[in-house]
Amino acid sequence: MPKIDEIKSEIDWLKDLFKIIVALLVALVAGISKLYLDLETTILFYSGITLGIGLSIWLVLLAKSIKENIKELGKL
Repeated sequence: MPKIDEIKSEIDWLKDLFKIIVALLVALVAGISKLYLDLETTILFYSGITLGIGLSIWLVLLAKSIKENIKELGKL
């Protein structure tokens, strides 16, 4: 497989992963806000916040990886 096709394939896969993480993050925020509004700040609430922070960090790193691959594709 030529290098350009390999990079395009990786970018497509990373974009799909990015979309999935965004959807998970939106659902998580909705769940956390529901727990907050119901005044149920239990371990589930705090673990959701921790997971949200982790997903946000992963999202930023993933976006950086996509950007690097796009730049590499531009050099080819």
